[in-house]
Amino acid sequence: MQITVKLFATFREGRFKVETREVTTPCSVGQLVAALQLPVEKLGVLLVNGRHVELEYLLNEKDVCAVFPQIGGG
Repeated sequence: MQITVKLFATFREGRFKVETREVTTPCSVGQLVAALQLPVEKLGVLLVNGRHVELEYLLNEKDVCAVFPQIGGG
């Protein structure tokens, strides 16, 4: 199935901004994060179709998954 992946901030470095990917069914957000080699400990917000999800969420055809790193500030 095809999904769209959007990476933000430091997760874009050496990767991409937006990409359409072919993934196997079923595929969880956690499996996608692992395939992208993103460090789980640095994950901030995960959105699918604009809604907050957890790593266990199963993706569906044509979902849009946005992955944000943790953001620090003062």
